[in-house]
Order: sequence, then structure tokens, then C-alpha cells
Amino acid sequence: MSEETKAREDITRFAKSIFDRGLTCGSSGNISMRLSDDTLLVTPTGSSMGFLDPAQISRLDATGQLLSGDAPTKEVALHTAFYDTRAATGAVVHLHPTHSVALSMLPDVDPDNVLPPLTPYTIMRLGKVKLLPFFMPGDPAMGEAVRGLAGKRSAVLLANHGPVVAGKTLDAAVYAMEELEETAKLAILTRSLDAIGLSDAQVSQVVRRFNVDYD
Repeated sequence: MSEETKAREDITRFAKSIFDRGLTCGSSGNISMRLSDDTLLVTPTGSSMGFLDPAQISRLDATGQLLSGDAPTKEVALHTAFYDTRAATGAVVHLHPTHSVALSMLPDVDPDNVLPPLTPYTIMRLGKVKLLPFFMPGDPAMGEAVRGLAGKRSAVLLANHGPVVAGKTLDAAVYAMEELEETAKLAILTRSLDAIGLSDAQVSQVVRRFNVDYD
């Protein structure tokens, strides 16, 4: 099996799992992967994550030109911003999960670190998650906002829209996205309960132990 064929099947398999578990719905959300020749596989515009055809997944060259497959998601600029600013990025996942979107709309979240440090896994898999302002879907300015972070964040949360997570591999990006949504759920569930999160000292221990980029 070729690298491209396997990547197409992996995208389809993970996308269906994401859809079946309600992490995104309808035709929302998109996934991309970078191949070893620097071409990108990207889920097509208007496609449902639960019903992808591997052969229709878009393949783009390094300049963003369509090589094969259907027209790509309108949010390609959001994906390429991560590839261009974080050299180790092998996949990008953008979804609209309920709790993450809800958290993005609350007035008292920290825009520089939107997820409270409730568990060590949040820190290990995501580092700090930046809250970005609202953009119209498909606006290339979303990509420019990510580029403005100069590669310092592997995940962002778009206000009133949803999270975007970059990972070295597709499974790493998906697992980090799942952690983001679960932490957002915990944050909302415990907002009025005086929950005890990790202390600054405990956060520092996790950062050192797992060599987390926590700038």
C-alpha cells in the first residue's frame, strides 16, 4: 500500500470515528495530512466526516493548487498556516465540538490559555491553547492569525467556531483534539463548583517531565 493510499484510508477512518462520536456534525469540520513529498491531503468542501470517499479527498501541491480529488475545504489557509509555522506538523484537525465552542463564548476565559489546567493530559497533549477572535468561515485571516503566533501554539480555539489542532501524526492530532474537548467539558461542568485544578508548581512539573512547549 502506498503512502498516499494509506493516508487517505487513515483520514477516512478517523473522520468516521469523529463523526460517529458526535465531535462534529453535518458537513462541518476538516482534516489534512502532509505527505513526504510536501503535498497535502485535505477533506473536500461540503463533505461529511462520516461519509468520506478516500478517492475524493483533495490532494494539493505545496503552493495549494489542486492536483486531484474534489475541491478542498474552504479553510485550507487555516491548515497551511500550521504546516508553514510548525515544521514537525504532519496533520491538522479542525472540528466544531459542542463544549469547546461553548467555552469559546464565555466572557471570563483566559484568551492566552483558554483551557484551565485541570488534568496533566491537557498540558501534555496541548500545551497552552490560544483563543482567537471570531472570523467568518473560510476567511484567510484565520490563517494569518495562526501565523502571527509564530509556531508557538499547536492548538487554537476560534471564538464561536471551534478548535484547530496540529500534531506530528494524524492520530496525535485527533487524540489532542479529543483531550481539548474533554477538558472544555470538564471546565464547563466544574465552573461553579470551586474545582481544584493543578497548581502552578504541578503544572511546571508536568511541563518539565514531558518536555512540553508551554511558552
